Amino acid sequence: MDFLSQTYIALRGPTGAPQSAQDTIAKLSDRLSPSTLLADRRAAVLALKGLARDCKEDVGERALPGLLEVLHNDAEIDADIAKAVLETITQLCESDDDSKDLALKHTDYVIGNEQAIHILFSLLGDTHFYTRYATLQLLSVLLQNRRSQVQGFFLKAPAGASSVIAILEDKREIIRNESITMIQMLISQSPDIQKVLAFEGAFEKLFNTVTHEGGLEGGVISQDALRCVDSLLRYNSSNQSYFRETSLPALLCSLLLLPPNLSLRDSAPQEFALQFWDSQKVANVSLVLGIMGMLVGSKGSSQELSVFVRGFVELALASNAPTPLKTQALHLLPSTLTLPLSEVILTPYMPVPETRGEEWDRLEPASALDALVELALHGEYNGLYSDSRTKEGLELRSAAVIVFDNFVRKEDIRQAIVQGMLPPQHPSEVPMISPLLHSLCLSPSSPLNIADVTSTHLATLLFAHLLAGSPKAKTAARSIKPSSNIPGETSVQGPLFVPADSTPAPTPPEDDEEDAPQSLLHLFAENLSLCFLSRSRAEDDREEREWNRLIVGYICLLAQWLWDDPKATMEFLEAGGLGTLVEPINQISESEDLIPGLCTFLLGICYEFNREPGEITRATIHPIISRLGVDVLLGHMTRVREHDWFKSIGPESMVLRYPSKALQNTPPAEQEGEIWLDWSFIDFWKSNQHTIQRGLATDPSTLASSSGPSAESAMLINSLKDVIRSQVQEIDALQLRLKELSATKARLADSEARVAELEAGLQTANGKKREVEKEQEDILVLLDDMSTKRRRDNMEVSEDEADDDDEDEDEDEGGEE
Repeated sequence: MDFLSQTYIALRGPTGAPQSAQDTIAKLSDRLSPSTLLADRRAAVLALKGLARDCKEDVGERALPGLLEVLHNDAEIDADIAKAVLETITQLCESDDDSKDLALKHTDYVIGNEQAIHILFSLLGDTHFYTRYATLQLLSVLLQNRRSQVQGFFLKAPAGASSVIAILEDKREIIRNESITMIQMLISQSPDIQKVLAFEGAFEKLFNTVTHEGGLEGGVISQDALRCVDSLLRYNSSNQSYFRETSLPALLCSLLLLPPNLSLRDSAPQEFALQFWDSQKVANVSLVLGIMGMLVGSKGSSQELSVFVRGFVELALASNAPTPLKTQALHLLPSTLTLPLSEVILTPYMPVPETRGEEWDRLEPASALDALVELALHGEYNGLYSDSRTKEGLELRSAAVIVFDNFVRKEDIRQAIVQGMLPPQHPSEVPMISPLLHSLCLSPSSPLNIADVTSTHLATLLFAHLLAGSPKAKTAARSIKPSSNIPGETSVQGPLFVPADSTPAPTPPEDDEEDAPQSLLHLFAENLSLCFLSRSRAEDDREEREWNRLIVGYICLLAQWLWDDPKATMEFLEAGGLGTLVEPINQISESEDLIPGLCTFLLGICYEFNREPGEITRATIHPIISRLGVDVLLGHMTRVREHDWFKSIGPESMVLRYPSKALQNTPPAEQEGEIWLDWSFIDFWKSNQHTIQRGLATDPSTLASSSGPSAESAMLINSLKDVIRSQVQEIDALQLRLKELSATKARLADSEARVAELEAGLQTANGKKREVEKEQEDILVLLDDMSTKRRRDNMEVSEDEADDDDEDEDEDEGGEE
């Protein structure tokens, strides 16, 4: 009580007059001097901590130097004063909307003292709970305000890396969770710190945290730990190489319940394909997929690449994972996809109706290529939800289209797929119609079927990828003559999909001679004309929009097919394509600017590559172009490039949000989307727009010099591109192998040096041991000599004493006589 009274009197003043906060802070700051007692300094820090809430500026100006001095002198000695001073400095450096500049000023003063930052990192090694927790909070605030400066001090701190790794091993969850948050800010945009922590064992400690929290079933802590692993690896090739040398890539597969040695003919286990999902697990799995995709994109080993790629394919095509995860898995597949999708066997699953996803039917095994095409054409689970055209669902289907495009870049693959669509060589054989061909040949009909429109539109994108830049594929496609009796609502069989029930394909009725199958180009010209006719009869804007979508799909496919293919151009013109294109150009409305421009582009391609003799020649088309007006046609093409749909398409995203006021407050998972163009056509348009614009103004008797390479040149270019691509892959693999051998050689040299050092140490220790043993032998000999001498001396003394006794006895006897 006397101590409290004295303190109160000292703070109150001699006269008892009330003091201002500034005077109190000044007196408390004086008590932070090392000359005062530790208890007084502790009481002063606690008082300043309370005043810092309301008087942050005054406390920072007067007491911050003394607080740093207390941190330097007393924090490592007394846990209570350490907690108080750390929390006080944290309050001074925390920023809010009103005191952001002041907090930055205090932060600059704190980090201006390099020794103070080093003390903070050393305090992380303190096992006291409140000291370690308050230190983590202060470091987090400093990193948030001045990250780069604190990172520089960390690299110079003697105990920086070891103390940070030590807190990841803390058994107390609060400490461990706060440490992960602090480490995320510490490693942000600092490759050097990322390398230091990685080689100190940060990966192992973070994955131990994930495992301790229950793996991917864990909560936010697992998510933060995985996000920290992602930050350590992303844009850091050194850490990625080190990560591959550990056993952690296999751990990523085990977290997903994916066997690391799954063969092409074996399906993934059911515990991987069918799992229970919640929002937190989706976030955790998304981070793991991102880490795996990062390693795949950085060209890891072939075994690691194949395992991760197989996992992506299984998750996207044969699991009950949520749609966003399937989309992410498809986007993570490498653009130079080497996995033979036609040889990978999957086991698809179908949800049982009215079970809310709790029961699933296993379908018959199918190839990954079949499942990929089926996903693109009809959506998830064989078109179970094809009627609801959500943005998430279209994102997944568009990702499947992109993967298909990457897979068919090799000439032999696209030719094999197109050859599979050709009619049988023997008339007695039953033609097999693949799902892709079936969707392409669906006849436009009213009332409009939204699912069929989307399926046909995506089929045009897939087929365009097969034909673009491939003269051989275009030549084979001209020979495709699908049956005229293609049903509109029945399931289809073919080389690109094997349904679960494996029911045989229905035998089509025999065609009459008058109904002979027509070629695909004739069918497309006819369907395009029907779409324009049906659009003119549309009952509302939504139906008209759907017809426009189908028209855009047909035109984009025809433009890529007819490019540099005079025979296909002649066939399309003879099928009535010229009149179909001229009419929408001539009857333009104010609301339309995309379709007239696309029709103009296709008309220009027909004029440019109409080089075969026939009824419709360049001389036939030129008067029509003149009547329409070259300037008007060029204006139509220019407006296409300025269209919002054109500018909104990217290499990985072709899905747009459906314009509807009713969907503004709709959850993202339920928002409706739409697809108009894909990136391949955008790139095709940008590359050839000026060629067509110049060609429209040329004389019909003159061929443009920049009409593009010949078919032979295109084939040669494509073959050389394939050779270059394969050689680049081989070079990358050899460079990776060389890097691995260099790392192995370096480790071997380090091991040899370590062995030599240990051998030298062993020889020194043996020498010292021999010297000690010799000294011990000398001591034993000396002790033996001393013992012998002592025994001899004792014997001589005993004899002398015996002689003296005899003499005494003789004297006694003489006296008695």
